[in-house]
Amino acid sequence: MDAFEAVVAAILQRQGYWTLTSVKVELTKEEKRAIDRHSSPRWELDVVAYRGKDNEVRVVECKSFLDSPGVDCSAFDGSNKKAEKRYKLFCEDTLRKVVFRRLEQQLVSGGFCAKNPTIRLCLAAGRIRGDESWLQTHFKKKGWLLLGPECIRQELKKLRDVGYENSVAAVVTKLIMREGKPVRNEAGIDADV
Repeated sequence: MDAFEAVVAAILQRQGYWTLTSVKVELTKEEKRAIDRHSSPRWELDVVAYRGKDNEVRVVECKSFLDSPGVDCSAFDGSNKKAEKRYKLFCEDTLRKVVFRRLEQQLVSGGFCAKNPTIRLCLAAGRIRGDESWLQTHFKKKGWLLLGPECIRQELKKLRDVGYENSVAAVVTKLIMREGKPVRNEAGIDADV
């Protein structure tokens, strides 16, 4: 499991989603032909999250890019075909429809979610190159969700301020973001890390 995927999964879990990472989507031969990938192995999704109260599935592509320029906005405006190749689910409509239809069938038949879930594509980016506000607007128009660097920082601050949780993301967040102050649980008692 990728460390950034674990952080994103922990954030989604705090929002009421159950999560799976590195989810394999079992495409049929016909589906592989439909997406023009005849010999493609199973399609892999970084994080799949489900929240029962609104029957929503989130498919999250995770791109930390922490030690690089970041997710390049030009990959989404049609001006950079090379960069688009990194974001196939966002840039290839047929691929997205085929993969999401099969994912829904797998999740429903496996008992992971109710029938007819809303499936929402998301991008979690540790760093963005270009105009993040333009990217947010573009994603909103498409019905997608962008979890940009500031959003992720804010969610990690929330994770820092809750009581003890035995996850790598929670422990590391508390160690790094404590700022020398004791962390208090809901009852106002200092919580051990």
